[in-house]
Amino acid sequence: MTPNACSTLIPDSWRAPVAGADLPDGDTVADWVAFGDAQTAQLDKANGRTADALAIIGRCEARDLAAVKKAKPKFFGGF
Repeated sequence: MTPNACSTLIPDSWRAPVAGADLPDGDTVADWVAFGDAQTAQLDKANGRTADALAIIGRCEARDLAAVKKAKPKFFGGF
């Protein structure tokens, strides 16, 4: 991986999957509602990581493209 690789901007902690919520110890409706809420929070966290990672990589690629365009020598009046 090169030092300026876009993937280096993704936090290392995101490389591990988001764990699911623990199953409830009890068997009441309230226990399962609490589990469902916790599981949804974990899914929100995982989906947020995906969206954020794609945004980070997109901005990184745009930055790199702008740097390449700026670094290109111009000949014959800008061609």
